[in-house]
Amino acid sequence: MPPWFEHASFWQDFESMMFDAARFEEAPAQVDWIVRASGVDAPGPVLDLCCGVGRHTLEFARRGYEVTGVDRCEPYLDRARVAAAEEGVSATWVPDDMRRFRREGAFALAINLFTSFGYFDDPAEDALVARNVCASLRPGGRFVLEIKGKEPLARVFRPCLSRRLADGSLFVQESRLIDAWERCETRWLVIRPDGERIVGTLTTRLYSATELRALLLTVGFETVEFYGDLAGAPFDHTATRLVALATR
Repeated sequence: MPPWFEHASFWQDFESMMFDAARFEEAPAQVDWIVRASGVDAPGPVLDLCCGVGRHTLEFARRGYEVTGVDRCEPYLDRARVAAAEEGVSATWVPDDMRRFRREGAFALAINLFTSFGYFDDPAEDALVARNVCASLRPGGRFVLEIKGKEPLARVFRPCLSRRLADGSLFVQESRLIDAWERCETRWLVIRPDGERIVGTLTTRLYSATELRALLLTVGFETVEFYGDLAGAPFDHTATRLVALATR
């Protein structure tokens, strides 16, 4: 059976939940910080790896960057293309797997956001992704990687959470830790106002800052700094995310 991330139905079923209006509203401020932290000015070429529906790709394009969005979900790329055309901004959209995509020395900045890393059962495939990103950067290029991370998750972990979505749907999340915090299996359930039920399960590898630094240095990055969110908060006991800023 194919792994969860290869099921197109998963991405289509949960698109509206993952990419609601609030998510789009966050993107400009997040790009503000990424630009300041990376020091990459327009039109420096940018790679948005696992770009989804293009929230950040489009924001970089609005600012004049030469940006390439890569994702394996073609319906997401189609939505992004339509949005770019409607706004009159230019971006390159590439349907590809992050384990394959590699363009030697092509980019000044690469981003991988919203826990779009750690999907694979074999950690060597995570290393392959990181190595491809490193090779795709110019010397001195920067990589911003944003995931949940072990430390922030440990502080707030709950086996079951629920909330009401903007459209009135009930969202329920059930989480289970696997192999001594090596991975987390998460089951999502959405109950629509009309009673329709949508269920999906995803599994991601959990990295601590120490483990992620070791991985990034091993594949060729020279330095790695950490932050607690995409606004540049310290990575301490209050961190809500694990954000790595790596330099080739």
